[in-house]
Amino acid sequence: MENREYLNNLFDIYAELLTNLEQDTFKNYYFEDLSLTEIAENRHISKASVSKTLKQVENKLTNYEAKLKIYTTKQILNHLKDENDLTTIKNEIINILEN
Repeated sequence: MENREYLNNLFDIYAELLTNLEQDTFKNYYFEDLSLTEIAENRHISKASVSKTLKQVENKLTNYEAKLKIYTTKQILNHLKDENDLTTIKNEIINILEN
């Protein structure tokens, strides 16, 4: 479940970098909770093709995050908004800027 939530968060950030087919496949599987078989039947394609597309989307999302780190940065900033120690805040900001 944790991976599913993580991928949904990445999709929210990087969806526009995916093709329409990739976006639709992700939405069908993760948001509409359709099975690979149901998606394949709806599109008149093979289940293997749907599975391949879904795996490509998951790989793209994780690769985008590995390079751009938008989700990671948002998580750090969300944590920092409740931090009272200015030194900790400063060090975290420096860490974000250096990476």
